[in-house]
Amino acid sequence: MVGYRRDEDYSGTKPVEERHRIDETRLDAWMREHVEGYQGPLTVLQFKGGQSNPTYRLNTPSRSYVLRRKPFGKLLPSAHAVDREFRVISALGQQGFPVAKAYALCTDDAVIGAAFYIMSMEEGRVFWDPTLPSLPREARRPIFEDKIRTLAQLHQYDPQAIGLGDYGRPGNYFARQVDRWTKQYRASETQTIPEMDRLIEWLPRTVPEQERVSVVHGDFRLDNMIFHATEPRVIAVLDWELSTLGDPLADFTYLLMQWIMPGLDGADFAALGLPTMDEAAALYCDATGRAGISNLDWYFSYNLFRLAGILQGIAGRIRDGTAASDKAKESAARTVPLAQEAWAYARKAGAV
Repeated sequence: MVGYRRDEDYSGTKPVEERHRIDETRLDAWMREHVEGYQGPLTVLQFKGGQSNPTYRLNTPSRSYVLRRKPFGKLLPSAHAVDREFRVISALGQQGFPVAKAYALCTDDAVIGAAFYIMSMEEGRVFWDPTLPSLPREARRPIFEDKIRTLAQLHQYDPQAIGLGDYGRPGNYFARQVDRWTKQYRASETQTIPEMDRLIEWLPRTVPEQERVSVVHGDFRLDNMIFHATEPRVIAVLDWELSTLGDPLADFTYLLMQWIMPGLDGADFAALGLPTMDEAAALYCDATGRAGISNLDWYFSYNLFRLAGILQGIAGRIRDGTAASDKAKESAARTVPLAQEAWAYARKAGAV
């Protein structure tokens, strides 16, 4: 969510990069055995974009599928857990939540060189610019309303009742997240950022009490969902890599960050036909039976700290020679401004 991304940079497919090639013959044979209704021949393309789990479009004469796999090579034990993604979309799909259909999971590296899963290819609209310039004014607010309703729907499920009671640790979500991103930041630290040091000391002491436990997406934002081709309706929420059990306010306040980030920050909401931040919060609270959201400044400080930790990780990979793209350098350069903004919100929340 660091700013917003241009459609032409990230949407669509491309020929499979050499470093991401897979054994298409073995994949075809595996799908014939494990994917109900599958019939080749198979054509494989790679999606553009920055997914950490390489993602492919699989075309056949009758339908298209999506394959998400772990990266090749040695990985951290808990990273790139495609089995978790498959599990959560399987469980949510059975509840009627808008996700792609989960077809099959393969944990045998011998098939294509890494674990992967197959899901349906959902055709529709993806919006990258939150001002929705491609839509007429009257069509914009309904898009935002359904996005918020969809998140509220996710947060209303009882994880135990839908088979996800052990999908994550249920309590102390923010405390664990602050600890996680502090460790990532320290492991990737390339310079001293005083604001990060202050946040690392202040955030754990001021964590709000967790009132509810739900499935949280972890990266719920406009461009991680597919909308119906003509209706203002979410048909599939994508990219469940960061999902777990946690505090639903982590998801919702992350979504609200869009209003203070480039794209909607300073926008003329009435002219654009978009809800204000207060209106968005009211929609979510109405849908979830919540009286309101207090201390939003703390949540914004936390979310900006988390983003700074993620970007510092990219800076660390540049330092280590494992990420050298211009986009990686651009992201890393934003670590300090994000840390400063996070501390500014901490000050508003009472930090001294």
